[in-house]
Amino acid sequence: MKPAAFKYYAPTTIEEALTHLSEYGYDAKILAGGQSLIPTMNFRMAQPAVLIDLNYVSELFYVKNETDGLRIGAMTRQREMECNPLIPDKMPLIYETVPFIAHSQIRNRGTIGGSIAHADPAAELPVVMLTLNARFQLRSKNRERWVPAKEFFMGMFTTALEPEELLTEIALPALPKNSGWAFQEVARRRGDFALVGVTAVVVLDDDKKCQQARVVFLSVGDGPVEAHQAEQTLIGQDGNDELIRAAAETAATKDIDPPGDIHASADYRRHLAKVLTQRALQQAFQRAQNTK
Repeated sequence: MKPAAFKYYAPTTIEEALTHLSEYGYDAKILAGGQSLIPTMNFRMAQPAVLIDLNYVSELFYVKNETDGLRIGAMTRQREMECNPLIPDKMPLIYETVPFIAHSQIRNRGTIGGSIAHADPAAELPVVMLTLNARFQLRSKNRERWVPAKEFFMGMFTTALEPEELLTEIALPALPKNSGWAFQEVARRRGDFALVGVTAVVVLDDDKKCQQARVVFLSVGDGPVEAHQAEQTLIGQDGNDELIRAAAETAATKDIDPPGDIHASADYRRHLAKVLTQRALQQAFQRAQNTK
């Protein structure tokens, strides 16, 4: 099929893009990488009256090294997260996760901001952003605001973005010292959407006890799902195998309520969640303990 007719704009500045958004609001769609939008338009599941193409807005393509972390322009390609030398050292969880996003051809076009704004519950980047306490810069013609990841993702394909707003930048704080991280997922084939995925970050104190913990799932709900109860069981503990098994059990049985579908039953997703959480936490604690 072919998409329904639409107006097309290709602004070269953020201000020009915001002007178009201000004029058209709900009738407009932003074109970033187009890896999700274009197929839905071709099937006429989405029929925007106006398409605003950001691929010529050069000021949205960047990765900046700051003393307190990284700043990433919303149009930065996912492939950049695999190739930029800053990422393995500054944001190792992103570096570890990005190769699991679809295939290299998709990552060559897909953008960081596009995936975040699309908020697919099976996508890896929204979960990583929540795990890393990212903040998002949202701009409209008349204002600018910063929204933390925990307030940005509101449901399936739903975010805090207003119709006239544009996601322009992602701010990622540096991991504290004595931090460990891990990403685990299971998919039927490499590059498919994950049946279940999980990120884990733990921060240890000087006595090697868990000071902070973050465990977040993808593909088990309407968006990123944080395992709050499992996280609490880890605080003040040393990350031994028995504790990790108990935390994984808590996450799988109390923190999530996964759906069943043609790809996997709810019980199978719980089983995957338990196994993957155990693996992720073991790896995260090991890395934190080996941090110099």
